[in-house]
Amino acid sequence: MSDKTVVLVTGAGRGMGVDIARAALDAGHLVVATARNAQKVTEVLGEHDELLAVALDVTDPASVQAAVDAAVERFGRVDVLINNAGHSSHARSVRWVSRKEWGSVMNVNVNAVYVLTQAVLPGMIERKSGTIVTVGSMAALKAGLIGGAPYGAAKAAVRNLMQHVHNTLRNHGIRATIIMPAEVDTPILDKRPLNPDAAARATMMLPEDVARAIMLCVTLPGRTVIEEMIISPTILRDQTKDLAVAARAGAPEGAV
Repeated sequence: MSDKTVVLVTGAGRGMGVDIARAALDAGHLVVATARNAQKVTEVLGEHDELLAVALDVTDPASVQAAVDAAVERFGRVDVLINNAGHSSHARSVRWVSRKEWGSVMNVNVNAVYVLTQAVLPGMIERKSGTIVTVGSMAALKAGLIGGAPYGAAKAAVRNLMQHVHNTLRNHGIRATIIMPAEVDTPILDKRPLNPDAAARATMMLPEDVARAIMLCVTLPGRTVIEEMIISPTILRDQTKDLAVAARAGAPEGAV
């Protein structure tokens, strides 16, 4: 069994997850990079002895357990879990969000984090060491139309869940962190009612910025934990058009 840190990253097939997995590899860690399509992971990250690409449907508890089992079989354990996989709705106003959209967002952003966290905790508690980092959102703190009703509620829920893990398991050597970024130029923006143009994206953070913040939380000595981290673009852009379009997204014709 290697003495290197073993990091499991969800949503590593595209967007922020790719940069997180790459940053972990660059830091010398062993990485279990998961996505719905494992081939996509190897396409973007390549093939390395330090990398295990695993197919994972985060909404399926059996798939979650299989991914954790694969990590343990290959590398012996999971030292760090990074809950990165995320999903947003098209409709943003609580007036127009369907139950199907609401349930889908909750399944990926809340239920999956609970199942993954529960799956890695027994080994971490046994070793009296482990780090769980969940990618939340500024939407957890500033509810509104940019993040949308289901996404904001989901991210507020996982913020509370990470606080629970921290408060109840810290004396078992478990660290739990919630990272809450504002706008990041990732593929999830394509789900927005108004897809931000190049000018809008120019001032946003990049996935690599969030990845660097996460690596700070992971690589600090075990005696220290960053409980919460809020990161945002330095320049605040005008979101007036975004808000206007988001307010109408999903509304039936003729609705006022």
